[in-house]
Amino acid sequence: MSDFGKIDREVFEEVIYPNLGAGRGDVALGPRHGVDFGVLDVGDQAVVVATDPISMLPELGWRRAGRFALEVVLADVAVSGVAPTHLAVSLTLPPSWSDDDLEACWTGFADHAERLGVSIVSGHTARYPGIDTSWVGGATVLGVGDHDDVVRPDGATPGDDIVVTTGPGAEATGLLATLFPERLGLSPETVATAQERVDDIAAVADARAAFEAGGVTAMHDATEGGVAGGLVEMASGAGVRFDIEAERMPLAPGVEAVCEAIDVDPWTVSSAGTLLCAVDPDASEGVVEALRARGTAAAVVGSVTDGDGVFVDGERLSAPDSDPSWAAFERLSGA
Repeated sequence: MSDFGKIDREVFEEVIYPNLGAGRGDVALGPRHGVDFGVLDVGDQAVVVATDPISMLPELGWRRAGRFALEVVLADVAVSGVAPTHLAVSLTLPPSWSDDDLEACWTGFADHAERLGVSIVSGHTARYPGIDTSWVGGATVLGVGDHDDVVRPDGATPGDDIVVTTGPGAEATGLLATLFPERLGLSPETVATAQERVDDIAAVADARAAFEAGGVTAMHDATEGGVAGGLVEMASGAGVRFDIEAERMPLAPGVEAVCEAIDVDPWTVSSAGTLLCAVDPDASEGVVEALRARGTAAAVVGSVTDGDGVFVDGERLSAPDSDPSWAAFERLSGA
């Protein structure tokens, strides 16, 4: 088990999964490894539920930090195909945050929620001793829709195309270039380009565009473990094989330079905002066009067949044991 990041599958299966409280008939989908949301059956409608920690990084600028935090917490519901609609937020703030700091980041958070049609319905906000990091709370997201609209990350079927947006490593690149611009050993121009990748962390509207274009059978976001981890989870959950052509994969400017500088494979580091989709082959070009119309890089990078595992140019791809962006952060911060 790694020291940081999500617990591994063995711990999940042995500790979390067998102990889920009361069994209730209205739980249509409970916790599953590789599935980041649950589903309730309420009045014959699907209520999609997801919970995530909140990270607000002052180095991004307070309002931008709020927008970034919101995108991350909403994404797990957005990839279900059901639009996120309601949000409960708990903020446990460092004592060093002033009221002006809180106002700036909260305004960025709430204004972005309004743009995305999300209502904040409950919350808790306080300062507590002992909190001195950017991890400042958590949020629970709800989305209400039809059960037939729910798209699961394990829904890929043989014959589907695989569509990827943005490409690997964008989140880690943007954040590390912003937090440690002087420690990467790169030119100011390259660092500035890499810092732009923070703006790629915007999966909610992309997920809606992909779903509304039609034909999406599975959707996942490439967070911890990156594109490699996400693809392996999707293929394993569906019991199918993914064949990927590396040259088709989008790669955003600055990613390669930063990942080389910190000696990590961009396919294995967190890339919130990158969507991994399985799509009916008759609809895949329409999905790509809908995403590109939003200004998001997207491409058909492979296909789904019978078998098991993920293969890139014929070589089996493994998920990382842990996300190497955590170790990179420690090295760069001197922690």
